[in-house]
Amino acid sequence: MPPPKDVVKIAIQMVGAIPQLIELQQSKPLAAVLKDVCDAWSLPNAERYALQYADGRQTYITELNRGEIKNGSILRLTTSPDQEAERLYSGIQSNNVDVKTDSLKKLASLSQDVTFAQEFINRNGLKLIFYIVEEGNDAGEILAHTLKAFMELMEHDFVSWETLSAAFIKKIVSYVNMNAMDASVQQLSMSILENMVPSSRVLFELVKKEVTVDRLLTHLQVMNTQLQLKAMALLIALLLAATDAERRDMMEYLREKNIRQFIHKNIIHSSEPLGDEMAHYLYVLQSVSLNLHERRMRTSMDPYSQEQRELLQSLRHAAFESESDAPASTFSTERRRSLCAKEFRKLGFMNNSNPAEDLRRAPPGLLALDSMVYFSRHTPSAYSRFVLENSSREDKHECPFARSSIQLTLILCEILHVGEPCSETAQAFYPMFFGQDHFFEELFCICIQLVNKTWKEMRATQEDFDKVLQVVREQITRTLSLKPTSLELFKTRVNALNYSEILKLRQTERLHQEETLAVPVLELRERLKPELLGLIRQQRLLRLCEGTLFRKISSGTAACHPTTKCCTTGTWRKGCSRPPSRA
Repeated sequence: MPPPKDVVKIAIQMVGAIPQLIELQQSKPLAAVLKDVCDAWSLPNAERYALQYADGRQTYITELNRGEIKNGSILRLTTSPDQEAERLYSGIQSNNVDVKTDSLKKLASLSQDVTFAQEFINRNGLKLIFYIVEEGNDAGEILAHTLKAFMELMEHDFVSWETLSAAFIKKIVSYVNMNAMDASVQQLSMSILENMVPSSRVLFELVKKEVTVDRLLTHLQVMNTQLQLKAMALLIALLLAATDAERRDMMEYLREKNIRQFIHKNIIHSSEPLGDEMAHYLYVLQSVSLNLHERRMRTSMDPYSQEQRELLQSLRHAAFESESDAPASTFSTERRRSLCAKEFRKLGFMNNSNPAEDLRRAPPGLLALDSMVYFSRHTPSAYSRFVLENSSREDKHECPFARSSIQLTLILCEILHVGEPCSETAQAFYPMFFGQDHFFEELFCICIQLVNKTWKEMRATQEDFDKVLQVVREQITRTLSLKPTSLELFKTRVNALNYSEILKLRQTERLHQEETLAVPVLELRERLKPELLGLIRQQRLLRLCEGTLFRKISSGTAACHPTTKCCTTGTWRKGCSRPPSRA
């Protein structure tokens, strides 16, 4: 007969005693359970004892968490939290260094438990910790255990970070800024500051002022990976707590210090494996950097802005040696406007008489204009080739540069999650991001050329615009999923993934999906396959019989002979029901 649901079978240990195997009734008060356990070992004063898990974090068992005890759990009889808190409170005040060290070490371990932490804080234990730090008489192991205990106690949110004294904070800051300081103390100090920063604006400004970015960069360049990790954590905390303007200034300063190149070379490509925490911090740094584009992405073009109009005109000037730029006396105003409109049409703007209208949609807003201007200025030959090549194509087959750029910018913003808040758990960063200062713009330069290449491969017309951009999105996402380590490698791989390869991949994936279909569906498909193939052949034959009109370049038409044995050609004359033919 199975035991009742409110009964769990557990083992209870005690140092120097034979373990007890008992059936714990969850409905029975915990004090009564402890009384029975102590009586079995002939221990007086059961109220001075408590149960805790023997493994893991060794959490104390209370009435609140006793429901988490499972069958087969191993518990341990130990001193109650209040008794242990009192003992350690006295121990850390001892003049005996060994007693003090052991007490602080035990305090750091037990402070992870919320029940013990509350007991210790209720005895004004934090005041003792503040005293040890502020006096500055202890260092090394004692100081490390003290800071560790402080961190664990603060994790339970019984005390606000804003209540910390200025003397305590300055002491923590000094540990970070010292050159000759124990690495474990510096790690814990940076962890404390990391937790302080988001708690209030005052603490953020204090830490930002006292711990410079240069100092954090120094810690990032050490060989100690844990110190690197804590320095990165504090840097990320400062970036996330900053205002948009402060964040922009900080990122610009980091760019000047070549932080991305350092991370790319010494952290991402380090001999040590990249941990989950560092991967998350790199993701956040990437996200914060990309989100600097959000303001431009969400800003529509202002047709009355002189600066924005000049940027727009620079695209035209870079592509054409324009007649419209001749002296004012050469052409009338109308003639000049007509030439400008013609050139903007060649650039691929849909509203060529007022191209600013094409950039009113936000997103991508002004970010699309910035990207086009960057492409025209940093890769002028590729820009001119794109525009002039498409200017000479037939109207329906030209790839519109401006329209494609606007849509591509939007696609890149969606793929890279520009403007979206950072995830608290994500670790998906792109290694190549840290190898390039102007990542978004350089990625755009590669991908806009990919658009033109894919357009030609698909022999697309204006009606196929959305289809082409869908393929380009797939090419980009598939290549990014391979995590290329540099933009050059990305460029090589994305160009290798041409339209034919995309079709093959789609076909392979479709076949894989079909293999997983239910057997009755597959049987029905096989049964209908001969009929479907017959319909396809019949449709093709009817199309041949109907004939096809070709442009004058081929100087004739083609149609299937009435006997359906051969095709005939001839010149079409308007008004004829069928073109005259010759076999």
